[in-house]
Amino acid sequence: MASTARPLYQQLSRNITAYPPEEAREMAFMLLDHYFGLRKADVLADRALPTNRTEPDWFRIIERLNRQEPIQHVIGTTIFCGLEFEVSSDVLIPRPETEDLIRLIMHDFADMTERPVRVIDIGTGSGCLAVTLARFLPQSDVTGWDVSEEALTTARRNAETLQADVNFEIQDILNVPADSVGLFDCIVSNPPYVTRSEAAHMDRNVLDYEPDVALFVDDSDPLIFYKAVADFAVTHLSETGICYVEINERFGDATKAVFDERGFTSVQVYKDIHGKDRSVRAAKK
Repeated sequence: MASTARPLYQQLSRNITAYPPEEAREMAFMLLDHYFGLRKADVLADRALPTNRTEPDWFRIIERLNRQEPIQHVIGTTIFCGLEFEVSSDVLIPRPETEDLIRLIMHDFADMTERPVRVIDIGTGSGCLAVTLARFLPQSDVTGWDVSEEALTTARRNAETLQADVNFEIQDILNVPADSVGLFDCIVSNPPYVTRSEAAHMDRNVLDYEPDVALFVDDSDPLIFYKAVADFAVTHLSETGICYVEINERFGDATKAVFDERGFTSVQVYKDIHGKDRSVRAAKK
């Protein structure tokens, strides 16, 4: 067994065969960071492995990765906005693109200190949006909704671990009682938006291991959740409030139209770092 980082890194990289070499190398870096706290620079400098380390079952880990189980599930966590979140097959793995929603919200609300910012995260999953906003906004009153009790269990653990005050509730945005809640300054949602026809082009590490309920919508009505969120926002967004949604890159203009048609006067589509339509911001004025 290696006593320094680089030989172990090289061994792991070679044995992860289900992915292209560049991805395998990145996974090896992630494993050494997670299990031994060694950053990429430490590995490249061939630092000594911790002498008091508990050696993980590398054979089992490599086996799971080569079945294309997501590395986030193998190590049990992922980083989102600099915070470490627990993930599992019960929740969608937070993506870097979703951090754009946090940036938009922080730009709009970071200086709002005269009263608490009331936030609701619809389809909270792991709680990554709700927990991050509860942590980053100086004053906030954050609620997270999801249809999955298993997802909410994970979200509650993340809130507890990251010391975030979030009220999580089981609720289906497609069936919200009219008088169930009051007004919100910020409504945010990363709802299911992948059409069933797109599944044929997706990787196994997504299709086989992440929850369908958090991913897919029928091709016959791909904007069903955006219509529901927009309808909710019409009656539950404060007069100066703003709604933010992550979107399917294929439906940027169509999603914008959903909010335009409901009377929102300031609706904008934002692109991600790859130049793809990724989010919509909608305000009443």
